This record gives sequence, structure tokens and C-alpha cells, in this order.
Amino acid sequence: MKTITFSISGMHCASCAINNEHALKKIAGVSDAVVNFATHSASVTYDDVLAQPKELYQAVIKNGYKVLSEDAVQAHKDHTRHELNISKKKAFGALLVALPALVLAMGQVSFSLPIGPYDASIWLQMILGTLVIIGFGWEFHVGMVQQTRMRSANMDTLISLGTLAALAYSMVVFVTGGSEFYFETGAIITAFILLGRYFEARSRGQAGEAIEKLVKMGAKTAHRFTIYDLRFTISDKEMEEILVEDVKVGDMLFVKPGEKIPVDGVVTHGETSIDESMFTGESMPVSKKEGDSLFGATVNINGAIHMRARAVGTETALAHIVKMVTEAQLSKAPIQRLADTTAGVFVPIVLGIAVLTLIGWFIATGTLSAGVIPAVAVLVIACPCALGLATPTAIMVGTGTGARRGILIKNGEALEKGRRIDVVLFDKTGTLTEGKPKVTDIISVAANVTEDEVLRIAGSIEQLSEHPLARAVVGAADEKHLKVSAVSAFENMSGKGIKGIIDGKMTLVGTARFMKEEGIDWSGITVTKERLEEEAKTVVLLAYNHVLIGMLGIADTLKVDAMQAIESLKKRGIMTAMITGDNKRTGEAIAKKLGIATVYSEVLPHEKGEKVKELQEQGKHVAFVGDGINDAPALVQADLGIAMGTGTDIAIEAGNIVLVNGSPTKVAEALSLSSVTFRVIQQNLFWAFFYNVAAIPLAALGLLNPMIAAGAMAFSSVSVVLNSLRLRKIQR
Repeated sequence: MKTITFSISGMHCASCAINNEHALKKIAGVSDAVVNFATHSASVTYDDVLAQPKELYQAVIKNGYKVLSEDAVQAHKDHTRHELNISKKKAFGALLVALPALVLAMGQVSFSLPIGPYDASIWLQMILGTLVIIGFGWEFHVGMVQQTRMRSANMDTLISLGTLAALAYSMVVFVTGGSEFYFETGAIITAFILLGRYFEARSRGQAGEAIEKLVKMGAKTAHRFTIYDLRFTISDKEMEEILVEDVKVGDMLFVKPGEKIPVDGVVTHGETSIDESMFTGESMPVSKKEGDSLFGATVNINGAIHMRARAVGTETALAHIVKMVTEAQLSKAPIQRLADTTAGVFVPIVLGIAVLTLIGWFIATGTLSAGVIPAVAVLVIACPCALGLATPTAIMVGTGTGARRGILIKNGEALEKGRRIDVVLFDKTGTLTEGKPKVTDIISVAANVTEDEVLRIAGSIEQLSEHPLARAVVGAADEKHLKVSAVSAFENMSGKGIKGIIDGKMTLVGTARFMKEEGIDWSGITVTKERLEEEAKTVVLLAYNHVLIGMLGIADTLKVDAMQAIESLKKRGIMTAMITGDNKRTGEAIAKKLGIATVYSEVLPHEKGEKVKELQEQGKHVAFVGDGINDAPALVQADLGIAMGTGTDIAIEAGNIVLVNGSPTKVAEALSLSSVTFRVIQQNLFWAFFYNVAAIPLAALGLLNPMIAAGAMAFSSVSVVLNSLRLRKIQR
């Protein structure tokens, strides 16, 4: 199966999107099609054996619309600008021509210049009104004809019938010598609706600007070494400036202070600080040294560095983010089904109400003219444009806001699910903790031996071990810039510890059991050892020259903002729980520090999904937060899967939401954004739907002038978009 994304020109309401969606789904080989009115885009999943892109395009073209491009991002940008320019010219042109007709009619202006049976003023109203209704409003009439051929109806149908009815009736009266004309009514309705479309297109451009901004963030050029060495004094002959598109994986690049990192890669030489706020939403720079990862489009602040390109083009982190945001903005939230279903049946019902209005007024008054204006008002006020914009614009702005804050929301469904969550289940390792052991305690138990000396000796012998705890000890010694000694006669005692000779003295590092077997007395440190173990720390003892000289406490440390994350969720009334494969004592010790009451310890990887299911069976809506391969089943099982962006690719693929920098505080922020976005969707749907429901009876009873109805209809669409744009300013 393949998925193609392309933009559609000419859609004016939710019915347009629904008609295109239905047409695409009828094609053999198409398994799914989503047409988004707000982005004017279609995303189609199809079997390339049974269907081809050309067939998909033809289905849309046959409906009376245009296919712009296969490139979703570029088409989105080009189409928005094109649509905006066309809408602006039509709207203000129509308004410029319609206003004189309105002034002449409403002011009952007479030129005292008879032309046949009528004053020149009436002739001018007829000419100007016809020009606007037929000329500037031509797209409505073409759209109505195309929909009629497809045995369907949309917003164009309502507008065309309404304005043509006013024009046709006025022409009949004009020919028969009557005196009641509605030329200016149809003209002003056309102008107002075109003006509404212009403001709507401009607002949609603001709502969808997240994608364009993300694309623009990337660097344009890169400095590539032609001959690579480690000298920082670099001549022009040894490197060249190339376009980012020409960078290949494995290329050695040079990045100056103040420049953007051109592509994803790794530091090979030098140290610097990087502004990664565009990915993480955090303002503090991140220190980078040899071996650290770099992401394209982030900013190198203060150090010149060498880097090796690791991912380019569509494989960079920025490209993946753009893809995720694009897909999220094309997706539909489940609540949109209500809007789609309503919009799909709304137009035929409105046509029926307009006909009944005309007949009703004719029966009540005995004259056809009495029902024309109320019927036109019904057609104009009922256009379901706002209904079609209600959900997608909120999703566009919500996902764009999230992307700027380091929260990647994959689809509209995630937004809807996020607002119902009442339990957040955290995986411990790599989610609440750093995911790697770190020396937390250095204790000297011998006279004249400092803590630094304990760490130096331990680091000296541990440098020959590949054990994760050994890496933690060596890392701690490196951080303090301690000079390690050479080791001879090194021996690894599996499951117990290691031993070797340092400076001519036997050195042992390992468990209490290992020390006992080697005849080392450690009875004097029992209390301290037990205290460290109660804090979920692994205790490593160090003996030098057959005497115990110190101990190290090693633990997978909590992330600095883990406690803040739990507090934020509690304030929102959300229960927190932790799941871990560690033993009960370790799990409970970590949970106690964080203030988490519910802990699932000694859980095997394949059992995590079952724990999520157990909570769901209790009626809970569960969000699971994880980062590892073994978290994928739980991320999928949960009502909402939240993956750490610092975790594995499999976990990221399984999650509904991805937190770019892996900060647990972003969990509460993501849930808050989901709730606020969904609330905006509900507000949009409420006002769009009940606006029509309340206004149609008023129009049918003759209490709503068609010109006012046109202005109100246009304003309703713009107000829905403006309400969605408020999401860009919500607090963290």
C-alpha cells in the first residue's frame, strides 16, 4: 500500500471535501481517503497495483476541482498564497461594483433621466447587480452545475440558487414593468461571501503556517572538508561551501559559531553549546562534546566544531517532524465525523426548507414576491462553511503549537484522547530516570584516603571492565579530571567484581560477598551500606592493599524535572503510576522520591501491555509513557501512547504523541494542550452548528435580511478560525 498527499483547489465548504472524499473512496484499490477542507489537501492510501495517482487526480478533477501538486508542503504554501491573491481581487472588486447598486437602491436615488419605462438609476442597479452576480459570482454557478451533474449539492449550490433567484425575480419584474427589485441584494450577498472567503483564506494561512516555519528553519549551506584533519586553522582550499541538499552521509563538516547545524550528525572534534529550543521548546543551551549527537537546524552558539553527517534530506529529525505535523494536520479527529455527517445532509435539507419557505409565503400572502427574500435568506444563512472549518483549523493550530514546544502530536485522534486521560503510567528507566547508571555517593572509610582518591583508584581498575556500572565509575572519574593509574594482572570475577594490581598493590572492586571471599572485613560499614541499598542504590566496595578503603553508591538517577512532572499531573487531578522491571524495593524507593503511590515492580517486558489493560478494565483512560522497544506493546494498548523522543525508533512509531527532548514535564503540557484544543473544537462546532439551526427559522419567517445573512455567514467562518488561532497563545 502507498500513501499520496496532494492539494485541491476550489473547495469552499465541508460538503466539497466530503464529495471529494467519497469520489476517491469509490476508486478500486483505495483503502482510505481523507480530504481536509482547512488545508485543502487530500491524503489517499491505495494499492498501486489497482490504482494510480492519475486516477485519483481525475476523480477530483471530475468533481470540478483542481489538483495542484504531489508535494504536500510546497503545495500547501503555494496554494495558500494563490488562493489569497485570487480571493482578495474578487472580493474587493465585487464590493467596489456592488456598493453603488446598494446606495442607489437603499437611498432610492433617482437621476431624473428616464430610459424607457425606468429611470437610469434602475438600469444602473440592474447592470451592476448582474455584473456582480454573474461575473464575480461565476464560480458559484459553475460549482452548482458541476455538483448537479454529480447529483450532489454544496455551499456553491446554496449561494448560486439564492443570488440567481434574486436576479431572476428582479429581471421578470423589470421586463413586466414592475417596481420591486432585488438586484442589489444578490450583488451584496455575492460580495460579502467573496469577502468572507478572502478573510477565511488569510486566516487559514495563519493557522497552517507551522509547516512552512518548520521547513524554513533548516540551514541553506554547509562547510564540507575536502581534506579532513584536526587543525582549527582552516584554509579555503581544505573545505568548500555547498548546498545542504548536496551533503551526503559520512561527510565531514565544519560549523562556525552562530551558524545552524546543517544536517543531523555527531561531533567529531571540539566543544560548544547548541540552542535546541526549536526541537525541545527549552531555552537553555545544551553542551556538546566529541561523540554527542547534533540535529540539523539547531544553532551553534559559541564553539567551532567538526561533525560527521549521519542523516540527510528526508531522514533528518527536522524532516521527520515536518512529516509528522503534516500528517497530523491532514488527519481527522473522531468528533469531526459528526461535522462531516451533518454537513453531508445539511445542504439537501436546506434546499427543501427554502422551497417550503417560498411555498409557505405564497400561500400566506398570495404573491410569489413575498417569499423570494425569505427563501434567499434561508439559502445564504445555511452555508455550512464554518461547520467544515471547526475541527481541522483547531487541529492545525494545536499540532503546530505543540511542534514549536517540542510536542509532536501525530493525529487528531490523539488530541481527542488526551483530554480524557485520568491515569498516566510511566515506565521508569529512561522516562523518569536518565536510563544509565551514575555514581551518586563516594564514601571513604579509611584514614588519610580522600573521596577523590577512592574514585581515582576505582576508576583506574574499572577502565578495563565493560560492565555498565564500570562505565559509570569511569565516567565519574573523568568528570572530576582524575588521573587514573595503570593496571596489571587484571582479572574479572563474573558476578562478583574485578581485581588487579595498581601501583604494586592488590586492588579489589565488587560486592560485599566478593570482599568476604577475599578476606576483606567490611563489617564496620553495614549501616551505611544498608542505607544506600534502601535508597535503591547498588553498593560497590573498594579494597586497596587488602584493606577496605571506601564504597560507591551507583544508581539510575532521576531526571531533574521528573518530580515537577508528577506534581503537574497531580494538580490536574490525574493519577500517576510507575511500572518497572526492577525489584520491589528499588521501584518503591524511586516512587517514594517522586510521590507516586502506585508501583508495578518486577514486570516483564511483555507484561507491560497487560498492566495497561488491567487499568482500562477498571474503567480508567490510560496514557502510557515509555521510550524502549519493550514499551511498544504498552504504548499501542494504552488509550494514549506518549513516546520519549530520546528513545528507540520503535517506541516513537508506536506512540500517538512524541516528546522531542524526552522531558517528563512535557507529558502534562501535552495533555493540557489536548484538552484546550478539544475544548476549542467543541466551541467551534457549537457556534457553527447552532448558528445555522437558530438562524434558519428566522430567515424562513422573514426576520433576517439576505444581506445581513451573507455578512453573518462570512463572519461565522472567520470567527471559527480566529477562535482556533487562540491556541497559539495558550500558556504552558
